[in-house]
Amino acid sequence: MRLIHSADWQLGKPFGRMPVDARAALSEARLDAIDTLAAAARQHRAGHVLVAGDVFDSAEPGDRIYRQALARMKAAAGVRWWLLPGNHDPLRPDGLWSRLSAEAPENVAACLTPAPVMLGEDAVLLPAPLTHKFSLSDPTAWFDGAETPAGLPRIGLAHGAIRTFGGDEQTNLIAPDRARRAGLSYLALGDWHGLRKIDGHTYYSGTPEPDDFGREATGLALLVDVAGAGLEPQVEALPIGRHAWVEERWHLSGAEDVAPRIAALAPGIERKHLVARLHLSGLVPLAERVTLRRLLEDGLAHEIRWLDLDLADLMTRPTETDLSEIDAHGELRDAAERLRAMAEDGGTEGRLAGAALERLYVELMRAQRGSEA
Repeated sequence: MRLIHSADWQLGKPFGRMPVDARAALSEARLDAIDTLAAAARQHRAGHVLVAGDVFDSAEPGDRIYRQALARMKAAAGVRWWLLPGNHDPLRPDGLWSRLSAEAPENVAACLTPAPVMLGEDAVLLPAPLTHKFSLSDPTAWFDGAETPAGLPRIGLAHGAIRTFGGDEQTNLIAPDRARRAGLSYLALGDWHGLRKIDGHTYYSGTPEPDDFGREATGLALLVDVAGAGLEPQVEALPIGRHAWVEERWHLSGAEDVAPRIAALAPGIERKHLVARLHLSGLVPLAERVTLRRLLEDGLAHEIRWLDLDLADLMTRPTETDLSEIDAHGELRDAAERLRAMAEDGGTEGRLAGAALERLYVELMRAQRGSEA
């Protein structure tokens, strides 16, 4: 049997820190990933797409997101979708999943009961729907004793952590050897947003559309050829995502360092599909700091989907020329000198003083250009 394993669509994710246009584009890309998954299923002749939890970002995704998701899955002729409640959209009485189960098209199945269900004629699916955002029990524990027709591959579908991924949370934990204990040919997992192989029978597919920085192997789905009992499946990663999330640290000595860095950023990725986080550090003259900010905030930021710019470690070293442009002898020059001294002392107040000095310089240069015009 051939299937596609996906997870963590989190449709309706708000992307709250971003401007409105970027939020809208990223939200739409998550819906478009359904179409891309359907095309991949048809191309590779995979009749089933298993979605291992967090189909929606919340239990109340909104009517448009809900309707769009069902309409796009319905349009995928020849593809059957198997959806599992996760911790973001857990199964609740008379909630989202009750509505979806009642309104879903024929090719969409909501896995709401922890009981075996036939996956076509060639395999049995063991789903582990989550009924709470957090649970201290292993949602897959019942797999071990589940009775299924002899000779048919057993495929698990679950959402949770094999271990705590970078935190202390001890909820929805799944036994790392669940596939072996339960005699599973394949265990499709969701929760971790990047591709991860646990063992030869157990995988996280990650989210089909990237949604954060620092993820390895994301924006994928898994094409799985399920073998017979005891045999490892063949698993192939398929590119699904549209956007790339890139995080870099740039140490700069002046504005001349910026243009080459911008040119070398994320080669092979269309600018309109790039989300970038840049951490700048170094010690630069005041005038050059203003120039490089203009290159990034008025240039690169308007070329890509979104730019998250961190200037906390980019220190300003005002030159005598910088200060003379502020004011030769007057009160503004005195204020600039005091700000420079505070900035050189470092610390929180020093950072604030450096920012204030930069703002003073920018506003005076702007006023000067206005008077010259």
